Amino acid sequence: MVPLMFLVVATTTSNSTGNGNQTKEDVTSSSHHILPTVLVVLLLLIIIALLAWYFLRLKNQRKVVVTAVDKKVPNGILEEQETGHITESLSITMPKEQQTVVLLPRSQSSSKTYAPIPVEQLEEEYRLRSADDGKLFREEYNSLPAGSAQGTYEEANKNENKEKNRYPNILPYDNSRVVLTQLDGNPSSDYVNASFVDGYTEKHKFIAAQGPKEDTVADFWRMVWEQKVATVVMLTNLKERKEDKCHQYWPDQGCWTYGNVRVAVEDFTVLVDYTIRKFCVQYQTSEAAKTSRLVTQLHFTSWPDFGVPFSPIGMLKFLKKVKAVNPPFSGPIVVHCSAGVGRTGTFIVIDAMIDMMHAEQKIDVFGFVSRIREQRSQLIQTDMQYSFVYQALLEYYLYGDTELDVSTLEGHLHKLHNTFADGDRVGLEEEFKKLTNMRIMKENMRTGNLPANMKKNRVLQIIPYDFNRVILSMRRGQEFTDYINASFIDGYRQKDYFIATQGPLSHTVEDFWRMVWEWKCHSIVMLTELQEREQDKCFQYWPTEDSVTYGDYIVELKGDTLCETFSLRDLVLTFVPEKQTRTIRHFHFHGWPEIGIPAEGKGMIDIIASVQRQQQQSGNHPIVVHCSAGAGRTGTFIALSNILERVKAEGLMDVFQTVKSLRMQRPHMVQTVEQYDFCYRVVQDFVDIFSDYANFK
Repeated sequence: MVPLMFLVVATTTSNSTGNGNQTKEDVTSSSHHILPTVLVVLLLLIIIALLAWYFLRLKNQRKVVVTAVDKKVPNGILEEQETGHITESLSITMPKEQQTVVLLPRSQSSSKTYAPIPVEQLEEEYRLRSADDGKLFREEYNSLPAGSAQGTYEEANKNENKEKNRYPNILPYDNSRVVLTQLDGNPSSDYVNASFVDGYTEKHKFIAAQGPKEDTVADFWRMVWEQKVATVVMLTNLKERKEDKCHQYWPDQGCWTYGNVRVAVEDFTVLVDYTIRKFCVQYQTSEAAKTSRLVTQLHFTSWPDFGVPFSPIGMLKFLKKVKAVNPPFSGPIVVHCSAGVGRTGTFIVIDAMIDMMHAEQKIDVFGFVSRIREQRSQLIQTDMQYSFVYQALLEYYLYGDTELDVSTLEGHLHKLHNTFADGDRVGLEEEFKKLTNMRIMKENMRTGNLPANMKKNRVLQIIPYDFNRVILSMRRGQEFTDYINASFIDGYRQKDYFIATQGPLSHTVEDFWRMVWEWKCHSIVMLTELQEREQDKCFQYWPTEDSVTYGDYIVELKGDTLCETFSLRDLVLTFVPEKQTRTIRHFHFHGWPEIGIPAEGKGMIDIIASVQRQQQQSGNHPIVVHCSAGAGRTGTFIALSNILERVKAEGLMDVFQTVKSLRMQRPHMVQTVEQYDFCYRVVQDFVDIFSDYANFK
């Protein structure tokens, strides 16, 4: 096109300049006729060029789609993608004939491989790969093969099976798909979107499946029955970002029959990161004797809509529970998310690499993912999930399994309090030192460090992280009025169950009561005195008698009782603009010095039990906990609440990971080795006092 345009211009120029006898008027007259003609020709040529480019692009696009379908390459409308990528929502909102095929990133050199990593090099390798915003993780992930070059999807693509696939481009290979028994001689009744996947050494340890659709739930349960599955791992929520990710394939209570399989709820337990459901499953046949089996579903609920969990601690705890629950000699473990490749693959790889770590003292994430993608394509869908695998393995390698059965606590404490031969260092101090080495994420404290908010902080080193700070409603026309130095902290069973905050300052008291009102709190735990060592530690935010007003809030004292180790105050909080009231119970613990710990643990056990009773009566809204700065004593109280709750529910405890998790949510939680040791000692006191955990109510 360009040479033709040049030719037209060149010809016009030569004609207008070649005749030396032309007068100036002649040239002007000629140019009046020639210029419009040139412009029209140029315009036509541009239009033709654009049309040609458009049709060529359309032809290429069609060619890519047809090629992908013909070769049955499961190109990815990816499951759990980051912002900026096309997400699986496209597969829901777009008609099937308009389905966009997004090719997975391909490596420049498909032959590039990555060697296994010895465990002693894992920390350094993780640091190198994480540098430059995870550049080397992306390179490694993009070098993975997308799937099997020889894999076919003939069964999945049959017309009678297409509707059974949640996503038309996430399909099981013919040679590794789970084959059901045919019903009434119907050939298509043997299809379910699920694939056998190997573990570290165990063949077909897992079945990777899509989240059941409404019309495939019966097939799902038939697969569970036929494959003798005892454990189902669910890694998605039913809805995420208002999109259906998985149909609820179990009854909330009672029993339900799906096809020929009867499923009855036996029991369920809700914890902060996951829920455990137990089902009695029977296959309905014409025979009089009906055998039944126990199937346990472990539903991980803390995987966010985008990306990966904030910390691998919850996932590692969940994985340990899966391993403990799954009985020996049972069938494969069913693992599913929505499409059955992203989160599903991440879980399977972490499990296999921990096994490899124990067996060989090395890991081979790249090699293992390459191998299992031969069985189901696209397992692990994003470089973020891929790097999360390494993060989980590093966490496991550095800190190991610190969980204890309470029956072993006395021996464990004896070991912690005795010095090691090498270097004369105390075991407990070494354990606590690992916590103090955790990096404080100052870059995530921007709001608290704004000049307008700095004066609202009692201690400049203890500022809430932005991702879990308590946000107040913004007052009209007043900037920065949404800030208070307070953090949401997870409980044992419930997210954001605690609010850890500082003791109010004289100019933040109204904000304190605004927080209590807006977040519907009914319990306040105070762990400091108003003054300690002749220093102000907390402004008195309640009346000694009658009532006191702070801005829009009136606080009225209704009762003041002194218990053995704490004061119990009943307060009525009134929000004046709406003339609404709420009863608040104030637990003020005495005998905890600013430096040091309480003389004995029984008082702490008593106040935690009283707070729990109040919570059950008032609806389990967030508990406000504060000392002076909202870190040391506050963190110790919350840690003990979570630890004792787990002890009475499971007979298990993990002081190290409990405190580590708190420190990731608010800096300096459990501030001293003395406070850390106190956590262990209170649990020992609890075990000594209550031989039956059920007594703790």
